[in-house]
Amino acid sequence: MKINIGIIGCGYVGLVTAACFAERGYKVLGVDSDAGKIKTLLSGHLPIYEPGLAELVKRNQSRKRLVFSTDIGQAVRFADVIFIAVGTPLGDNGGADLSQVKRVAREVAKNLSSRYKIIAEKSTVPVGTAEQLKTTIRKYAPARAEFDVISNPEFLQEGRAIKTTLYPDRIVVGLETKRAEGVMRKLYASFKAPILITDLESAELIKHAANSFLAMKISYINAIAQICEKSGADVRKVAYGIGLDKRIGREFLRAGIGYGGFCLPKDVSAFVHIAEKLGCKFDLLKAVQSINRDQRQHFIRKIEKACGSVKHKKIAVLGLSFKPDTDDIRESPAFDIIRGLIRKGAIVAAYDPKAINNMKKILPAGKVHYVGNSYQAASGADCLAIITEWDEFKNLDLKRIKRIMKTPLVVDGRNMFDPQMMEKQGFNYLGIGFK
Repeated sequence: MKINIGIIGCGYVGLVTAACFAERGYKVLGVDSDAGKIKTLLSGHLPIYEPGLAELVKRNQSRKRLVFSTDIGQAVRFADVIFIAVGTPLGDNGGADLSQVKRVAREVAKNLSSRYKIIAEKSTVPVGTAEQLKTTIRKYAPARAEFDVISNPEFLQEGRAIKTTLYPDRIVVGLETKRAEGVMRKLYASFKAPILITDLESAELIKHAANSFLAMKISYINAIAQICEKSGADVRKVAYGIGLDKRIGREFLRAGIGYGGFCLPKDVSAFVHIAEKLGCKFDLLKAVQSINRDQRQHFIRKIEKACGSVKHKKIAVLGLSFKPDTDDIRESPAFDIIRGLIRKGAIVAAYDPKAINNMKKILPAGKVHYVGNSYQAASGADCLAIITEWDEFKNLDLKRIKRIMKTPLVVDGRNMFDPQMMEKQGFNYLGIGFK
């Protein structure tokens, strides 16, 4: 059986998923309702930045394995497996807004026929969504339509999206029939990763539970970092010591200014909402959220204390994206930190290798002075604040930075540099979680 794939939604998840399936040799049709986005893709350009993605898309377009359209009906007719990868942003009540998912489900249903299809949730959705989709699709589909709804959550990591999609730690598939299981096992056979087959509800819950656990580890080490600063301990040594325990592991135990991006903040909030809707208290995750918010304010307080006052002081901010190797600024700590500094009267000069244009949309030039490189930002600055750990910043000419700054003060939100080395270079260097 040759399996054709339809991806509905060409945002971050959908586009990466489409490109990676095409790279595995499948014919893939990506669909998005945003005609401008499809026009951009058809012209050979990408609406997002992700290392290696442009080359992957271009290669598979040239091989005729990856095409794009605005027509959902075309994707339904073409594909054997139809992935729904549209956005599920937070609604006003703190839960996931499923309006796009439901709209797509209705459109898919109207275009179904007697030819068997698998409709797969790829978007992150609350537990129980698959059952809702089955009801919706049955309501709008022709009586003869044959289909299964499955849950196949994504676990890609921005900045490493291609690697984590082509070589995942695991592939989770929630389903109800042996027929669907046979197709999905064949679809993923070339990915050489463990395939976990579960019921629908468990697959849906795994994604929220996994992301919330990662957020919890980040907030935990950031809470430890504040204790370290007050006690004289070094969070880097503490994190290393506890991370050597195989039950804990070293991943996501780097103290800093908290998590950001689209997934973790949204999924933690949605998981709290899910739990409350089910009548379960989840105060642990509420504490995770609180610690994460406070860590950004803690960083501002460090800058303010080191400067005496930030009023009328020039603060050079390096890094606007929520993590390196992406232009994604959604829920980036940079936004709250820059806005907080401006409120206190600071003059902010900001630079990022990829994310400036995106940040300008929510923090217009005028409020922030956007510059073309790190040295322009640092020139005449009273403080250099590092927010995103781009490799470019690790390789700065520190002698030049010291020479052009008004005051050689560096407040490093990512602990990128060795404190002793920075002090030898003549900097007053402050990191997170140590004195």
